[in-house]
Amino acid sequence: MRTREGGRIADETAVIARVRAGEPEAYAGLVRTHTAIALRAATALGAGADAEDVVQQAFVKAYCALGRFRDGMAFKPWLLAVVANETRNTVRRAARQRTLAIREAALVKAEPLIPESADPAVATLVAERRAALLAALEKLSEEHRLVGCRGLASGARRQTCDTPRGGPARSRTAAT
Repeated sequence: MRTREGGRIADETAVIARVRAGEPEAYAGLVRTHTAIALRAATALGAGADAEDVVQQAFVKAYCALGRFRDGMAFKPWLLAVVANETRNTVRRAARQRTLAIREAALVKAEPLIPESADPAVATLVAERRAALLAALEKLSEEHRLVGCRGLASGARRQTCDTPRGGPARSRTAAT
């Protein structure tokens, strides 16, 4: 098959032989000749905005695989098969990444599998804070302690002030 290379007609087999012989500049002619058709193929196969990246990667893979290219075969169909495979890989990779992003977003919104209270560091911190609060409450007079207990959350008030919910601490502070 004959193609254009740098404005002159050349035999693809000869160009591929030059590339195999260690003249990588000759490959640039094949790239220039087949880039447009490779871009159209990648776009048609679903590469979309990634078509240029797909074609570039396909040309790199084709260059690396030129040793397996059979002499006498047409280069364009072989290259387009490489483009098709690379497009398929890119589309699959993008679909996997979208799926992983959706899963990650769902995990971020979900409750943690192990509650924070199960963490020994958190439990130690809670115990230290509770001990500090109890020590501070012990230093207060009973009248001030009752006022302080009124401002606590209901669960903490019951534990810290040892009064039932709605019990004497609440009624005494509400009466004053």
